Amino acid sequence: MDLIKIAEEAFAQEKNYPRFQPGDTITVAYRIKEGNKERIQLYRGVVIKISGEGSKKRFTVRKMSDNIGVERIFPMESPFIDSIVVNKYGKVRRAKIYYLRKLTGKKARIKERRLKASEQAALNAAK
Repeated sequence: MDLIKIAEEAFAQEKNYPRFQPGDTITVAYRIKEGNKERIQLYRGVVIKISGEGSKKRFTVRKMSDNIGVERIFPMESPFIDSIVVNKYGKVRRAKIYYLRKLTGKKARIKERRLKASEQAALNAAK
């Protein structure tokens, strides 16, 4: 009986990630297994979309690597995500910012969203 409860609790642990939206720049610390070694890789980019609901929720992050756009889809409930850090809050008017794929250079920049005093206080309290 006790082993079953311990196993259920281990799987039921919900990770508390910071709230982020499309347009925000985030850094995802992702655990990668290579053979018998494990390392953490940081993936920093702009959130293009958040889709799904509940345990199937996932988000797409786009970054530029040597002038080539690279997108990666992360499941929110993935056990390989170590942490998520929001670097910058972006100001966009769409839920899915696919138009970013066609833009290059300065046009691809996203305006920074200033947080309200109440949001800032909540973030500082969470840290």
